[in-house]
Amino acid sequence: MPPVLILLTLFLPLGARADEIIGGNEVSPHSCPYMAYFEDNEKTFGGFLVRDNFMLTAAHCRGRSMTVILGAHNIKAKEKTQQIIPVANTTPHPDYNPDKRSNDIMLLKLVRSAKRTSTVRPLNLPRRNAHVKPGDVCYMAGWGKITPQGEFPNTLREIELTVQKDRACASQFQSSYIKASEICVGDSKIKGPSFEEDSGGPLVYKKAAAGIVSYGKTDASAPQVFTRVLSFLSWIKKTMKNS
Repeated sequence: MPPVLILLTLFLPLGARADEIIGGNEVSPHSCPYMAYFEDNEKTFGGFLVRDNFMLTAAHCRGRSMTVILGAHNIKAKEKTQQIIPVANTTPHPDYNPDKRSNDIMLLKLVRSAKRTSTVRPLNLPRRNAHVKPGDVCYMAGWGKITPQGEFPNTLREIELTVQKDRACASQFQSSYIKASEICVGDSKIKGPSFEEDSGGPLVYKKAAAGIVSYGKTDASAPQVFTRVLSFLSWIKKTMKNS
């Protein structure tokens, strides 16, 4: 993908159930086989497969009854590639704080394992020493809104984004931003068309999950905060093992 799209965020207040991402181009069909899509209370969310029967998303995406769609490109079409699987158990991080959105990460155990195909495949978890740093270029994909009027794309879109220094988010969010467990993303000098409701989607760096879409500001200004997956690696592996 050409390096022409930079992430900017336009978010609802902390604790809201939807987030907005700026920019994006349609991806090649099924080029992100780890992507998952689900809805709750008329809001849409993203997530990503990390094992055949487990996926990650943001804790603030938790719903009462959840069913995920895997293997989709056009979510409005009945594609033969799609696998629709109910969620058996939701496990938000025990220290998740809905007011500050801290520890905003959740594991979903599926009722049955997904069938691995060319269009459905888990995303790698990060290696223990795989720290993203300012200037690193990452990618994020989703099916969120693309216009302020509420237009949703039918097909998966992807954006290129750049990791920022922690002080950019510390100055924006002050005590809410926790650099040990969050990643600061997005250039405040860049603006573009928005699309909404991609909470829980992955931040991908070198073919591994670096972050999860969490929160940002209401005034269309970057940067945006992602949950740092690496900080929760032990919890993720322990939870999957115990489940």
